[in-house]
Amino acid sequence: MDLRDAFDPRGVVSIVGAGGKKSTLYALASALEFAIVTATVRIPFFDDRVERLEVTTEPGRLIRTNERWPLGVVPDRDGDRERYLGYDPETIDALASKTDVPVLIKADGARTRWLKAPKGAEPQIPSGTDLVIPVASVRAVGRALGAECVHRPERVAAITGRSMGEPVRPEDVITVLTHECGGLKGVPEDARVIPLINMVDDSVLAATAREIATGALTQPRIERVVLGRMDRGRIVDVVESE
Repeated sequence: MDLRDAFDPRGVVSIVGAGGKKSTLYALASALEFAIVTATVRIPFFDDRVERLEVTTEPGRLIRTNERWPLGVVPDRDGDRERYLGYDPETIDALASKTDVPVLIKADGARTRWLKAPKGAEPQIPSGTDLVIPVASVRAVGRALGAECVHRPERVAAITGRSMGEPVRPEDVITVLTHECGGLKGVPEDARVIPLINMVDDSVLAATAREIATGALTQPRIERVVLGRMDRGRIVDVVESE
């Protein structure tokens, strides 16, 4: 199964969590004939990941005449930092209303960590989102619950009942992916949810990832779980309810 079949990206696709959001964003864009790549949060420069990158406050105006795909759109640069700002969710909804091209968005940040539970105004998911992809790295399992590999570790501790410094277990990743204060936070009621367990680099990690996937599927909103190596744009497995 390829990326298109695994995720069936349509409309607005919001990618959240930690452990491979950006690589997933770019892998999906490369796998599709047409795609728009953008964000509702800050995002590092990605000019080399798209065929065309435009800085504009009115991205909907570009769609009809664009002939270079994937198309990247952002509202502005973040000062002198090597990253762009993101659009507000309403702008993404307005953009999506003007096109049938999938709009792929980075909808929260994780500072390159492998696991995350959001807090405050995170994530920034547009109300018209069709698909949410909560991401977690299987490599977080066995690592200490702390800032080295977990973004917002205090939030992960709060929803899993684990103490800081304790090893992350597969069941903790399941909880993070499926909790209303984790991977399901801010997900529109009618949106599809397909978690991605990333960094499945060998058979041992694959076995752990399948254990997580099986547990995650007990959450009724989740239709399937994808195991992947998004740095290579590769699907390792797709686990679905029997």
